[in-house]
Order: sequence, then C-alpha cells, then structure tokens
Amino acid sequence: LHACAWCFGPLEVVYDYEAVAAAVSRESIAAGPPSMWRYGALLPADAAGAVSLGAGFTPLVRADRLAAELGLGELWIKNDALNPTGSFKDRVVSVALSRARELGFKVAACASTGNLANSVAAHAARAGMRSVVCVPADLEPAKIAASAIYGGEVVAVEGNYDEVNRLCGELAGEHPDWAFVNVNLRTYYAEGSRTLAFETAEQLGWQAPDHVVVPVGSGSQLTRIARGFRELHAVGLLDELPEVRVSGAQAAGCSPVAAAFASGSDTVRPVRPHTVAKSIAIGDPADGVYALDAVRSAGGGFGSVTDEEIVEGIRLLARTEGIFTETAGGVTIASLAQLAASGVVRPDERVVAYVTGNGLKTLDALAGEAAGEGRGGGAPAGRGGVGPTVTITPTLAAFETAIRSLEEARS
Repeated sequence: LHACAWCFGPLEVVYDYEAVAAAVSRESIAAGPPSMWRYGALLPADAAGAVSLGAGFTPLVRADRLAAELGLGELWIKNDALNPTGSFKDRVVSVALSRARELGFKVAACASTGNLANSVAAHAARAGMRSVVCVPADLEPAKIAASAIYGGEVVAVEGNYDEVNRLCGELAGEHPDWAFVNVNLRTYYAEGSRTLAFETAEQLGWQAPDHVVVPVGSGSQLTRIARGFRELHAVGLLDELPEVRVSGAQAAGCSPVAAAFASGSDTVRPVRPHTVAKSIAIGDPADGVYALDAVRSAGGGFGSVTDEEIVEGIRLLARTEGIFTETAGGVTIASLAQLAASGVVRPDERVVAYVTGNGLKTLDALAGEAAGEGRGGGAPAGRGGVGPTVTITPTLAAFETAIRSLEEARS
C-alpha cells in the first residue's frame, strides 16, 4: 500500500520514537559514516544493507557575502549539489531502493523531471538492478545523458511531468515487481528528505535554525524538513522543541502552492508548467496542500519568482559564494531575496537556504546569457554574461587594451 484507500492521499511512515531514542545518541551518530546513513536509526530501511553511493552530509556553508547583499544577518547554504549524482534526490532514492530490495522488488523505476532519473539509474546500477526511468521528452539534454550513461532504460514521453507521472501510476499497477520510487515506494522515498534537517541541526552544533527556505516541486521535501527538526527533539537529539519558520520557493511559471498561499486558499489548483526550473515544474503537486499547511503553521512565507529572477539568483549565488546551482537553486535564492526584501525573512534570524542541484545540469537556462560575446580586438560580452568576458588576438597589446577597457567600464 502507498496511498489511503479513502482519500488517495499519501501514507506516512510511523516511528517508535521511544525505541529510536534508546538506540541513538549524538555520539553514536558522530561515530557513523559520513553520509545520510549515519541517521540509519531514524530511517525506514536497514542501514546495513543500504543501497548507497555515499549521499548526504553535504556542506553547510556560511554565506556572509550573500547575506550582506540581501540585508540579512546569519545565513547558511546547505549545498546538496555535491551529492553523488549532483542533487538531493540521492537521499530519497537511497532510502527507497534500500527498502525496495527488502520488499523483493526487481526493477527500479520512476517518473522524473531529470534529477530523480539520474539518481535512480545510478543507484540501480550500484545495486545490480534493472532501471526504467520515464522523463518528459523536452528535458534538458544533460539530464537525459546523465541517466542513460548508467545503462538502464530511459523512456522519453511526449508530455509534461504530470502526464509522465500519471503514466507511471498506471504502469505501477501493471508491473507489481517494479519499484517506482515516487509512486508505489513514495512512502519510503519521501523519508530521505528528513536527513536534510538532521544534518543541518548536527552541523549547527545540534541546534535548529530560526528559518529555512526550501524549493517546492511536489512539496514533499519541505514537509519532511519541517518534520525532521521536530523529530530530533522527540528522540532527544535536540534539547528544546524547535520552532523553525519554514518558507517555500516556487517559479512563477509553476507556482500552484505559492498562489494558494498568496490568495489565502486551502485548495492547491493544478497549473500547466512553463518555466526554466524544470526540476520543480510539477503542476499538480502530490504534497502541495501539506506544504501549504506546513508553511502557514510555521509562520513562513512563499516566494514566486520569474525565469529572469531565477537566472539572476543562480548568478548571485555563484558571484557571492562560489556555488553554482541549477535552476531550482536559483528559485531558492531568488525567493530568499524576495522574502528578505518583504521582511518575511528577517536580519535577526539564523537562516538556512537549501540548494538542491548542480548548475552543470541546467546550462541551457544560461545559454542566452552568452549571446553577444565580444570578438576581435577586445569588445566585452553582452550583458556581462556567462560566456567569455572578452575575446582577443594572441598578443600582449590586445590583452592590455582589453583589460584597460574592462577596468574603465567597471569604474
């Protein structure tokens, strides 16, 4: 079972927190592996037999330069772009496929906007399982290649993610020994996102932040992060019950949860996605209403940012902190800027922003930025873009002339 027979809503794993508290301590976690499986006692699969590529325990980076740009105080970036396949999806897939093997599933599968397909294909290869991943046909070429390289089946579907997901829901019924990680294994899959909260608290010296900003696609990641902080108190790893304000981030071209929040509605109405942030372009989010409730109950807010703001968010994070994120991370940073400007995220708070994927996956979103590159004797690139700053002939004079021109333009 993976859904409620009455309302078709998602089922959730229930834990015996007293038993977990008796089995886990800060010391036992510190002695564990430098991966998400250091929290094995808090996960719904056997850590000893985990399907793992070493995901998790990614850097939590103090972002003072970005904070200064946004008028904030203590700001941290949780950089999940450094997971094995370049996104946070390695966390959820590791849990889902570990449990899938325990339950006897033979084939790893998923519906994906790219990052999940990469991770399922890689983890299946690691586990010696066959993989079948279904993606929209217009997905970024880099993400298709990064799934196909592992030798599994990559099925491109002529439709958006919601149509792909609906197809996979039907396929799960037709192939009962296939583990569709975000369909019939979704209950276990979603639990991997909780490790983002666990790591954040541990890396902050077993303290919770005041405010977190999380990108929202299906909404599952946000709800599990919010719950994860509370669970740490339930098992004795945090001394006080944390009161973490939780804010969400969506692209304006696919923002059903942000729209519901802004209008005060309790209904998340499906939309047809149209945004460069394809990895979170889910028009009918399965956990949307739960993400909406989590943000409201925590006193947070919702950002909704344009494609232009998303690209600027990518550039801002790279320029200030040396972190190159994909478009979903651009949504997070642009929404953080928006929420800071409106006073929802405050300067007196300890803030953590979650960057969930590597920028090398979505270079297409920056392609237009390189248009108008300089040529010949040293004209600068258009809009200060991501192509060469200047192109010169191979002479000392040409170099000096170009550098002087650039310095004058910036002074």
